[in-house]
Amino acid sequence: MCELLKASRTACCARRNDPPGPRAIRDAALTEQITVVHQQSRDTYGAPRIHAALKREGADCGSRRVARLIRQAGLTGRHRRRRHRTTIPDPHAATRPDLLLRDFRSDARHPLVR
Repeated sequence: MCELLKASRTACCARRNDPPGPRAIRDAALTEQITVVHQQSRDTYGAPRIHAALKREGADCGSRRVARLIRQAGLTGRHRRRRHRTTIPDPHAATRPDLLLRDFRSDARHPLVR
């Protein structure tokens, strides 16, 4: 892999054994805060609401960063309400007759008149 990346073995091993950087440490702390807020919301909050909750708590983070960390943590928001079905067709109802005898098939002999 070192040859493919054109890097020395020493650099690859040093990179692998390095401690995480400040951004990775802050991301881990933010992920913990995000998980707590998500659990407090009974797994219903998505990225916009979690970002707003973190801002209220005083966390300094952007909305895209929160969205990225939520995706990486595998968290998703849920809707509390079900969608209300307004029309439920009766499977046993008889079909109505077509009194106008409409024909919706395409017919090349009669082009549309404009």
